[in-house]
Amino acid sequence: MALHYNLSKVYAISDNDQDFAKQIITLFIDEVPAEVKNIREGLEDKDHKRVYQAAHKIKPTLDLLGMELAYDDVLAIEKWTKAEGRRKEIKDVVKSLRGHVENTLKEVKKNYNL
Repeated sequence: MALHYNLSKVYAISDNDQDFAKQIITLFIDEVPAEVKNIREGLEDKDHKRVYQAAHKIKPTLDLLGMELAYDDVLAIEKWTKAEGRRKEIKDVVKSLRGHVENTLKEVKKNYNL
């Protein structure tokens, strides 16, 4: 049983298609860590637009994978970018997002032998 993600939404929309689930997992592995890096770099550069675009891009994948805490982090990041907040206000949320993504990444790689 997965601790950091939940594929129930993926199976619900795909009629329990295992291949589709693996495609979503692959999408997560290929795109989400890179976008989290974009969020971190955009934060360092005080580039609210870059942070927003990266957060917005990964939001559907996090939702599909049932990563509720990471999804909540992304919503907070998007809200912060719209308000053009200060870095210190969102730093802990970005750190939290990164941790959730790293934990899920380790788990899916192990569970799917990737």
